[in-house]
Amino acid sequence: MSSNQFGKKVFFLYPHSVIQQDVFHDLISSEYEIYKLVDYRKVKLLLKKYNDSIIFINIDENLTEQEWFDYVQSISTNEDLKGVQIGILTYNENHDLAEKYLMDLSITCGFIQLKLGKEESKQIILKTLEVNECKGKRKYIRATSTNKSKSTFNVQIAGQLNTGTIHDISSVGMSCIFDEDVELSKNALLRKMQLKLNGKLILVDGIVFGSRDISDKERLVVIMFTNSMSDDSKNKIHGYIGDILQSNIEKEVSELYV
Repeated sequence: MSSNQFGKKVFFLYPHSVIQQDVFHDLISSEYEIYKLVDYRKVKLLLKKYNDSIIFINIDENLTEQEWFDYVQSISTNEDLKGVQIGILTYNENHDLAEKYLMDLSITCGFIQLKLGKEESKQIILKTLEVNECKGKRKYIRATSTNKSKSTFNVQIAGQLNTGTIHDISSVGMSCIFDEDVELSKNALLRKMQLKLNGKLILVDGIVFGSRDISDKERLVVIMFTNSMSDDSKNKIHGYIGDILQSNIEKEVSELYV
């Protein structure tokens, strides 16, 4: 089990279009923390910070076959990155190339040949993440809102429309701050809450789980969503979480210098 109780980050370096378009959504919906990377020069600097992460590398683009092998070797033999686990993604069906990565470099997350098809490739990746306990002790990924004006909500309580901002959110609940103080008892049912996440509207029912003061003027309220949430709403929340996580990692990478 990873010592990181909050799970492992899963990076994809130059992910193929089929991975981005079809697989990313399913991985995020399965509550894995997924990130796209597009600059191999900065990857090792990032992995030093997250040295218990997993990275899947597309070896079909940007570098030659030998350059990719040397690059992967430079990660696998780097003492600072010994906790990082590597998987290869490729359309290349060369058996000898697969053996080089699997035997010579002893990569632990597979040499995944995408010609197997989208579904089989996705299942291999999901199994790899499960075996490596990438979720840690957490069950759900969560994102903290970076732009409060783009993460808001409103709800009718006792005939009065109440508005507020979302502090953070997962597919099962959120913490939020009401614009005006409102009396809420624990286990109170809030029907037809309207969330607005990056312009997308989501209707949910929620139950007040608890609250705490975070300043003299602000109270953080924790609300758990009910099981009545639609698949469409859950998909929108996962999409929002994925966007926030990706935006955060892009900012982090932009501040790394090689």
